[in-house]
Amino acid sequence: MKKRPFDWRRMPEAKAISMLSLLFLYAPLLVLVVYAFNANRVAMIWSGFSVQWFAKAIGNDDLRRATLNSLIVAGIAAPISTILAIPAALAFERGKFFPGRATGEAFVSLPLIAPEIVTAIATLIFFETIGLKAGLGNVVIAHIVFCIPLAILPIRARLRDMPRTIEDAALDLYASPWEVLTRITLPLLMPSIVAGITLAFVVSLDDFLISMMVSPAGATTLPVYLYGMLRVGITPEANAAATILLLVSIAAVSFAFTLAAKGAAHSEHH
Repeated sequence: MKKRPFDWRRMPEAKAISMLSLLFLYAPLLVLVVYAFNANRVAMIWSGFSVQWFAKAIGNDDLRRATLNSLIVAGIAAPISTILAIPAALAFERGKFFPGRATGEAFVSLPLIAPEIVTAIATLIFFETIGLKAGLGNVVIAHIVFCIPLAILPIRARLRDMPRTIEDAALDLYASPWEVLTRITLPLLMPSIVAGITLAFVVSLDDFLISMMVSPAGATTLPVYLYGMLRVGITPEANAAATILLLVSIAAVSFAFTLAAKGAAHSEHH
C-alpha cells in the first residue's frame, strides 16, 4: 500500500496553532475598533455605544492636516516607486547576466533586510549631509526609496510565473522589443503592478519610524500625529482615528485585490 506524502496541514495541532496565531494578530485590532465606539471619555472603560469620537476626529484640524500629508506622501511615493521597480524587476528576471547583478539585487533588497530604524537614521543623516530641506518632499523621497523593494516583490513573482515563450513568439513575429514590452509584457504584468502600487501605498500610509525621523515641522504624517496623541494617554479619539486609518488600508488592499483578480482573469482569457 502506497503511503501518502506527509502533509503538516493534516496535523491536529496545526489548526489550533493557526487559530491562536490569528487571534494573537487580530485581537488587538478588534479591541481597538470596539473601544473606538466607546461613549466614555476614558478609553478603556466601556459605558455605551457612541460615534461621537469619529466626529471629533474628523473635525480635528490638525488630524485632518496630518491625514492629508499622509495621503499626499503615499499617493506620490507609491506610483513612483512602482514605476522605478518595473525596469529593475525586468532587469533581474528578463535581462542578461551582467557584472554586479547579485550586488545590485542585494542593494535593492537592503531596505527589507535592514531594521527600519537603521534606514530611518541613515536617511536623516543623508538629508542633513546634503542639506536637503524640502519639507514634505523629504518624506516623499524617503518613502519612495523604502517602497521600491516592496513594489518589486509582486512584479518579480509575476515575471517568474510568466513564460518567456510568449515574448519570444512576439519577437519571432517581427515585433520590436518596445512593442513586446508595451503590448505583451506590461499588460500581463498589470495585476502585479497594481499589487505593487497598493502594497507601497499601504506601507507608506502606515509608516511611522521613517516619517518621524525625516518629517520637519508642518509635515507631520498621520501615524506620527497619532503617536503624539498617545503620549498623553490612550483616548477614544485616538482609537477612532486609528480605526479610520485601518479601514482605509483594508479598503485599498481590497480594491487592489479585486482589480488584480480582474486583470489576471482578462490576461488568461486572452
